[in-house]
Amino acid sequence: MPLQSTLSGSGSKKALNTQWDGKSFEQLRQECLQKGVLFEDPDFPAVDSSLYYSQSVPVHIEWKRPKEICENPKFIVGNADRTDICQGQLGDCWLLAAIASLTLKKDTLARVVPHDQDFDHRYAGIFHFQFWQHNKWLDVVVDDRLPSVRNKLILLHSASNNEFWSALLEKAYAKLHGSYESLKGGSTMEAMEDFTGGVGEVYETKKAPDNLFGIMKKALDRGSMMGCSIDITSSAESEAKTSSGLVKGHAYSITGMEEVTVRGRKVQLIRVRNPWGQVEWNGPWSDKSREWNYVDAADKNRILQNSDDGEFWMEFDDFKQNYDKVEICNMTPDALTDNTKRHWEVNLFEGNWIRGSTAGGCRNYVDTFWTNPQFKLQLEDADDDDDVCSVVIALMQKNRRKLRKEGLDLETIGFAVYEAPDGEDQVGKDFFRYHASKARSRTYINMREISERFTLPPGKYLLVPTTFQPHHEADFLVRIFSEKKAGALELGTTVDADLPDPAPPSAPEEETDEEKGLRRLFNQLAGDDQAISVRELQQMLNGVLSRRKEIKFDGLSLSTCHSIINLMDVDNSGQLEFQEFKVFWEKMKKWIMLFLSFDTDRSGKMSSYELRSALKAAGMQLDNKLLQLVGLRFADDNYDIDFDDYLTCIVRLENMFRAFKAMDTSRRGRVNMNIMQFLMLSMNF
Repeated sequence: MPLQSTLSGSGSKKALNTQWDGKSFEQLRQECLQKGVLFEDPDFPAVDSSLYYSQSVPVHIEWKRPKEICENPKFIVGNADRTDICQGQLGDCWLLAAIASLTLKKDTLARVVPHDQDFDHRYAGIFHFQFWQHNKWLDVVVDDRLPSVRNKLILLHSASNNEFWSALLEKAYAKLHGSYESLKGGSTMEAMEDFTGGVGEVYETKKAPDNLFGIMKKALDRGSMMGCSIDITSSAESEAKTSSGLVKGHAYSITGMEEVTVRGRKVQLIRVRNPWGQVEWNGPWSDKSREWNYVDAADKNRILQNSDDGEFWMEFDDFKQNYDKVEICNMTPDALTDNTKRHWEVNLFEGNWIRGSTAGGCRNYVDTFWTNPQFKLQLEDADDDDDVCSVVIALMQKNRRKLRKEGLDLETIGFAVYEAPDGEDQVGKDFFRYHASKARSRTYINMREISERFTLPPGKYLLVPTTFQPHHEADFLVRIFSEKKAGALELGTTVDADLPDPAPPSAPEEETDEEKGLRRLFNQLAGDDQAISVRELQQMLNGVLSRRKEIKFDGLSLSTCHSIINLMDVDNSGQLEFQEFKVFWEKMKKWIMLFLSFDTDRSGKMSSYELRSALKAAGMQLDNKLLQLVGLRFADDNYDIDFDDYLTCIVRLENMFRAFKAMDTSRRGRVNMNIMQFLMLSMNF
């Protein structure tokens, strides 16, 4: 079943070592110092393939260490700030913008860029950085050999030619994704999430919800990082200053939200910071404007005393009129400090869309939509200041940037939210046929992550994440942020079997005409020992089933017949006697009827997506992981299962369930077995 975790409270997660040998940065540095050598990273070597995977390197590249480029290299000169970030010959401006924003939040920066490293004390040619990836903090080490041409760095670099933290950070991020080329194209929010573990939201101020001020105020209270910008219509407008003192195409950060009373009227204010440290808004509520004269002196002193250069206040309506976009990065509790006013409650799930079993596509494909992974969300407590529950749902597809070199790009993804019916089992096709969604992602789009904020009444809800087209495979991560603690679980995780003992066979004198016909056929094959071998069983069943024109198969395999004998051979003779065969035949008739009922298009085959329902009707319930394995094992390229594979699957599963239940004498759902027992069971199946 997918990994689930719940995050609440604060406290920082320890980063995991990512080097192939499991060694930490400190261990590797110490080894190099003891040997008197400089670190050379075997996981990300100084070769062309670390730069590009789809083309040859266009110029002659030399990988040089900072001490080969300048006389007195420094990791950080003074403080890390936006002037340390100059773009090179790679289309990763989205990453650079995120790094620039990161420099404004020093606590977060100190985690991503640990300061326990330099070119002086204990220098060994090795550096490390920390990134969040799929609910884990990773510690990524790199050597300091950087791509250069004629002694100059050709990729990300600092304005100071002896400062190297930003170039090394880019190299570590490239290593995380497989190559520098993998960093081409992206969104600033993607990198911000990798630097913080947060979930991003984007609002267009002209189309924003009425409660945008409240949303942003709560986000600040929960330690979220927020930025805003003014759109440009051409490159000529980039960094252009307006008459009101604002700059187009420029990333601002949002640092405060207040509500003040002016002449009996509530006024909403927002504090914005220009990272340049200068060039400010000169309209109403700017630092020296007359509006402040009408504010209570205590409020004025409290609000204005924290204003640094480059930081200014605006009325929220003026803000929405002048700025076009707001980006919010909601932080998970483990990324926050203890003095944050409040924390989001977070539920997290990891799962997969696998063709033939759980890659059901969007609601347009109703026959397979219901087979997608499903998650139940219970919202019990409304927000403190409302009678509804605020929820941010984020769906992320994993590792797609790294998979580019294999020709796999981003899938088109989305999700839908329904009112959940009672019960803890996977919801079936008919529910979605007759019930509309209560909320959903605005669109299906080929982005790494999509997120939406909803306000829902307290209750139980069903979340279904999907790719747009069925049969498209990807790994995903679902994160659910809520103001109050919410219960969440994945449906379809039950593994169980209800397999009652079959009724005893009827006595010879009470046999039906069908049973008498079977007996005559059985006796013709059985011979003097009155039992049939596996090959005789194969011959008999193929003869009987070949007359069923509605079943399409090329004959039962010997393997299937071995499984049947393993299931029905009560006396362990390796053969079937007629009474054992009669019990099996009753099972077989039931399985044939199930197969035909789920062959909805009368093709003679069953869709692999319907296998869950067929097995459940046969008394066996599997979780998504097992269904994925079964689908990959038995389905053909068209996601269909013929009768032989269907019968093999159902017989083997019943065999395994019965063997397990026989060993699970205490009915705890767990058994102990030695190597001999394990091998015997494995050989039988």
